[in-house]
Amino acid sequence: MNVLMISPGYPSEMPLFTRALARVGANVIGIGDGPQDGLSEIAREALAAYVPVKLADEQGVIATVREIAAKTRIDRVACSWEPFMILAAKLREALGIPGMTVAETIPFRDKEIMKQRLDAAGIRTPRHASSTSVQGVRDAVATVGYPLVVKPIAGAGSADTYRVNDEAELERVLPRLRNVTEVSVEEFIEGDDFTFDTVCVDGEVCMYHMAFYRPRALIARDNEWVSPQTVSIRDVDDPHVSNGVKMGYDVLKALDFKTGITHMEWYRKPDGEAVFGEIACRAPGAKLVDLHNYSGDCDLYAGWAEAECLGRCSQTVQRRYNSVSIFKRAEGQGRIQSIEGLEPLLAEIAPHVCVLDLLPVGAPRRNWKQTLLSDGTVILRHPDLQRTLEMADKVGTNLRMRAG
Repeated sequence: MNVLMISPGYPSEMPLFTRALARVGANVIGIGDGPQDGLSEIAREALAAYVPVKLADEQGVIATVREIAAKTRIDRVACSWEPFMILAAKLREALGIPGMTVAETIPFRDKEIMKQRLDAAGIRTPRHASSTSVQGVRDAVATVGYPLVVKPIAGAGSADTYRVNDEAELERVLPRLRNVTEVSVEEFIEGDDFTFDTVCVDGEVCMYHMAFYRPRALIARDNEWVSPQTVSIRDVDDPHVSNGVKMGYDVLKALDFKTGITHMEWYRKPDGEAVFGEIACRAPGAKLVDLHNYSGDCDLYAGWAEAECLGRCSQTVQRRYNSVSIFKRAEGQGRIQSIEGLEPLLAEIAPHVCVLDLLPVGAPRRNWKQTLLSDGTVILRHPDLQRTLEMADKVGTNLRMRAG
């Protein structure tokens, strides 16, 4: 089977998805921005061929892929990077091959259409509206009410996403959205942020995992001193989250999702009510796939590749651990000057550390506003959730990276 992989080298998880395709027997042809020698070794070794393109030029990409297909049959088009899910659908339609169409993909990209579909299915969503103008945003606010969240209609993660509590805050936020073509205005839900992540084949869920963010994503994004945590939980059958699992299944059915990987975010209110957030028909980022693999002793990369290429998923999920990622942000600006507290920390928790990836002394500090991964990643796992959280908090407070 010949699989066209869009952007096999970026973001950072894509080489692992590309390798998974090759490992299940696919002949992988990559297209992406930049030259082949700019790809990681993992991506280069997994590819049978690579063609550099300008991914933002949809018509140019479609023309190039038609030329490739005239010489080499393409059986599937794979993509797990949010900005190019529609491009992948257009390529499938242009080549007449199986996979998600444009019409099937749009409800996973357009947050307003997404919520309208789910409203019609009786799924609880935040009050919402969309707008392409400043006046339209103000009109939407009058309908939705404060507090609310303003975010791009087709965005990913928490980029250009703002909580707005009153009119004064709205006037401060509006100028920051000039680069956004269309925004979603929705009710702010008080509660905890959870995810529901799946691999599906022919409309059936083959694997699923659940995680939550500590603190909420908007808080972590706005406070530099925070070391954001994501926790993949072992007990997905706990009544505390079971309504989120049910909602996840209902959402997939309402959007008629068939085969591939999904990443859904939802809220659990203090009274236990589950409220839908958003869903994407691609893998979660920020190491969450790895986190789920550590918690379940499984391989989501392989599960996705099998689903895409073979129409099945042979992976099993053990659910023996809770796992947590902690993203460290250095104090100060410039280059990393020191890493403090690591040795005594490892003396206590080393058996539970899965990943320790910190920028070395001398490396320039990353812009924490532009990447959640920031200046270092630590991943831990433990069977007991409370012990997992205690260790994560020690990493957050005792491990310090200083820049200057």
